[in-house]
Amino acid sequence: MNGVVLKRLETALPGVCLIQPKVLLDARGFFLESYHQAKFADLGITDHFVQDNHSRSTRGTLRGLHYQLNRPQAKLCRVVEGEVLDVAVDIRLGSPHFGMWISAVLSAKNHSQIYVPTGFAHGFLVLSESAQFFYKCSDFYNPADERGIVWNDPDLNIAWGIADPLLSEKDRRFKPLAEIPLQFLPRYQ
Repeated sequence: MNGVVLKRLETALPGVCLIQPKVLLDARGFFLESYHQAKFADLGITDHFVQDNHSRSTRGTLRGLHYQLNRPQAKLCRVVEGEVLDVAVDIRLGSPHFGMWISAVLSAKNHSQIYVPTGFAHGFLVLSESAQFFYKCSDFYNPADERGIVWNDPDLNIAWGIADPLLSEKDRRFKPLAEIPLQFLPRYQ
């Protein structure tokens, strides 16, 4: 494809990848293409995104670890203000990577994006004074289908770097992965 180049950087979890756009800088500021369906398809990301979400959160806010079971959502995430630690956890029953997680810093400065396919729990922690987090979803949000894993699951041992984050009441009530009934976890394909 002609035009702006995107780079796909693999992570330790197959399917989860970082996307680095080419950023054009000049005296006015910068320009980047945050999404281009054909160019993302060239990188192997062929999801049809149907919903965009945008949140603003203060330092120490942790959102996650969320997933939908019957209407799973692949997510393409980026930060447009501030900095976050973004985390994806493989929760697919039968996956050789079940229970493994990766993290990446997404920021307005590095312009990196993370692609999280279906079958993974996702969350992020705000590292800056505030952050605006923007993400595309491959299916619509369905509150009745939302599930989650508790952020501080001792078996996962995610290196969040915080002892007492700001959490929603819903996120506080999530259980560790080992306590989730098997019928409420996605299957590895």
